[in-house]
Amino acid sequence: MNRILFVCTGNTCRSPMAEAMLRQLAAERGLELEVKSAGVSAWDGTPMSNHAAAVLKEHHVEGYETFASTALKEAEVAWADLILTLTVGHKSHVLQRFPAAADKTYTLREYAEPQEGGSGERDRLQELAAELQLKQALGQEPTPEERTKLAELERLCPNPDVADPFGGSLEEYRMTALQIREALLVVVDKLAPPDTK
Repeated sequence: MNRILFVCTGNTCRSPMAEAMLRQLAAERGLELEVKSAGVSAWDGTPMSNHAAAVLKEHHVEGYETFASTALKEAEVAWADLILTLTVGHKSHVLQRFPAAADKTYTLREYAEPQEGGSGERDRLQELAAELQLKQALGQEPTPEERTKLAELERLCPNPDVADPFGGSLEEYRMTALQIREALLVVVDKLAPPDTK
């Protein structure tokens, strides 16, 4: 697994930051990875946002200066060994458009920390939430046991999304970059051969 594709919305903020950061972290660890990014609603050729570039500069990340956005297409999906989306919504979009990519598509945080609320807990959480929404739509209140179970499942399943800083302040971009970097440190460890960890 040496070709990683990051996917976000416009491919100007989160996914290019993740791409540049992973490329640098991999180089520091001596890992041979090819890294790209794309956006589910991107236009080809849009430059990275100024705040995203500023945050990468603050982190001493190099190689992003000539970045241009890419719209997510079948070629990118076929190229990738691993697709890491920045939100559950992006993951759903990838899987709806490219169902054959199901076995290689994860949210970044889901892939980085599967031990915290694995897919089984996440599935149960979604099922229970759907059941409770249906009950409420029918005018029924959830039982105390159902509320307790929902709270427990939410605790086990931390938010798998990376916050979208688009249009936000430089500080919001810094917080997003921190979320990305924390997850990427785990990803690099997972991708490293056992003798380099």
